[in-house]
Amino acid sequence: MASTPIILLFGGSSPEHEISIRSARNIYEAMDRNTYAIQLVGIAKNGQWYALPDDFLPAGKSDIAAEGQPICLVPGSQEAPIRYLDGKPFPRPEAVFCINHGPFGEDGSLQGILRHLGLPFVGPDVLGSAVAMDKDVCKRLLREADLKVAEGLTFRYYEKDAIDYAAVRNRLGSPLFIKPANMGSSVGVSKAENKAEFDAAVAEAFRYDHKIIVEEAIVGRELECAVLGNGQVATTSIGEVAMTQATDAELYDYASKYLSDTAADILIPAPDLDNQTLAKLMLVAKNAYLALECEGMSRVDMFLTEDGAVYVNEVNTLPGFTSISMYPKLWEQAGTPYNELIDELIKLAIERGKRTAKLEKSL
Repeated sequence: MASTPIILLFGGSSPEHEISIRSARNIYEAMDRNTYAIQLVGIAKNGQWYALPDDFLPAGKSDIAAEGQPICLVPGSQEAPIRYLDGKPFPRPEAVFCINHGPFGEDGSLQGILRHLGLPFVGPDVLGSAVAMDKDVCKRLLREADLKVAEGLTFRYYEKDAIDYAAVRNRLGSPLFIKPANMGSSVGVSKAENKAEFDAAVAEAFRYDHKIIVEEAIVGRELECAVLGNGQVATTSIGEVAMTQATDAELYDYASKYLSDTAADILIPAPDLDNQTLAKLMLVAKNAYLALECEGMSRVDMFLTEDGAVYVNEVNTLPGFTSISMYPKLWEQAGTPYNELIDELIKLAIERGKRTAKLEKSL
């Protein structure tokens, strides 16, 4: 039986470039070589695409431009939508496992490119990716679906100099959380309890996006649920992120997620949740996934308050696949090992690709 040709696509021009490579390395190691013929494609920080040697990920390499051979994209070409610069065709895959975190990776732009190339891909389509990535638009859609989200204010780049800390604090209270509207892995996210911290946080958030959101603090447990499926949706049980006493961190930020082994405990399953609360959390996760038109996969992050209220914090459409990432660990706890999860995600991508290909494209 012939192996299924798959492109594993990673890197990208976002602050989450290195995390993408780490995720890709874990995915590559889990993929069965008898089942898949894997082609590695990396996007350098400047946006150039490269075909990479088979040993790039296993050898722990990270400089995509130095190790790769440049390739180009040919939208509309059925036989060879990806080619080397000399015109030689790059092997056409049955699906692309894109694990490009952050802007230009999970915000719909990369998904749009792959749609133009006619290549099925893992994860939500263009719309789901775009609206989930934009925290402002995401919250509007979640509210429309009668799901709770933190109260907040949105500011755009042309309003930067007119943001009034006192007015924001009077509206939302203190402390405040300041975030770029379009970013992941907690990049650019800050907590502020006074004007100096607020001003610094606003400046930091605007480094990464033209639009930022300022949110009230929700006091509650940080819980996460993994969702999988096209139409027929499955959810895992609930995991919890608990900051440890070994760190002074109050925010589950980029460093806590990826640079520290002691900043937070990942508890799977989350302890002390009764069956009714578990069912409520899983339903909220499923409804958030459907409200944002997600397919393939997403991780839904929520807060559970003392009075039992559930707030959706974020829907991550391309969650991390590093060795400590919550999404694959939740599925493993649910009885789906890492390698079988990879298989299912690729099957979902191919199924959606076949379904999309049947749609009429002309009158």
